[in-house]
Amino acid sequence: MNMSIMVFGKNNFIATLPDQIRYATAFSVEIIDNLNQGVSRIQMMPPDIILVQASLDGSIELCSWLNDQTKLSWIYCILFEDRPQQLTDRNKGWHRELEMSATALKQGADAYIWYFIAEKRDYSFTELTANHGLILAQLTVGFRKTQKYRDLIRRNDMLSAIALADSLTELNNRRALEWDLPRQIKKAISQKTWMSLIILDVDHFKKVNDTHGHLVGDRILQLLCKRLRHNLRSQDTAFRYGGEEFVILLADTNDEEAVVVARRLNRVVSEEPFSLSNKLTINITISLGAASLQAEDDDEGVSLLHRADQCLLEAKTAGRNRVIASNYLCHVPHLKAVSS
Repeated sequence: MNMSIMVFGKNNFIATLPDQIRYATAFSVEIIDNLNQGVSRIQMMPPDIILVQASLDGSIELCSWLNDQTKLSWIYCILFEDRPQQLTDRNKGWHRELEMSATALKQGADAYIWYFIAEKRDYSFTELTANHGLILAQLTVGFRKTQKYRDLIRRNDMLSAIALADSLTELNNRRALEWDLPRQIKKAISQKTWMSLIILDVDHFKKVNDTHGHLVGDRILQLLCKRLRHNLRSQDTAFRYGGEEFVILLADTNDEEAVVVARRLNRVVSEEPFSLSNKLTINITISLGAASLQAEDDDEGVSLLHRADQCLLEAKTAGRNRVIASNYLCHVPHLKAVSS
């Protein structure tokens, strides 16, 4: 991703900036000279660096506003001091220069540069070269800060993905469900759409572990999840809730459609044995409970989960290998799990 610079200043200001900025190909430069437009642009598409012309109306306000935006703290703001009075006051002594620099930094700037413009005073070539060198050095600092921020975000995204994923089945884990369920409920309510949920559990899974060992049990869960994923719709999201229990969120799905999804999953699991090797295949079945979002459900999804879980318990009590929903009772012929 290319770096971006927003220049808050007049055209004659950017015309005096170093050629490396004006004719850059490694990053984009946008010029804005209105405070409201600048704020709007930053909110819509934040730049990496902002160069602010101090003499432009709204410059200090922009720095102060940006300083208050905690979510935009990574933007590097450089204030260019070109106001005649401040440039004159600078000559009153080094202590005055330090006071003015401190004030600028408190007002929100990350860097404060005394900007020497040849047209306004007879600066030497050495002075102008040194001033441009300082500007480019501060740009380097800004770009380095931005790159570190991007690297941090990338690492955080990676860590978040790891933290929200179940390492065995590669599904989302319970923590991910606790984050996503309230979000899905809020979306369904705001868009006035249906939402349903399925909880499923592997029948007699303890027998598989006791008979064949936990490694075989883990492999069964992996194959089961692969089969489930291949038979879910694009709007369905599966989570490993714990052990051999799984939750599936069904966006834009009413209670009747949830039953159809649950019956399909029940069927694709029970109809074909799981082959672990040439010598070992295992038949398993699953029990499923389904529930749909109701007006009285809480925003966190606790009541919705509880209702689906009660249906799951009822399915197990009724003989397993079946689907039971809040408003529907769907029995599937029971297939006893066997191994060969």
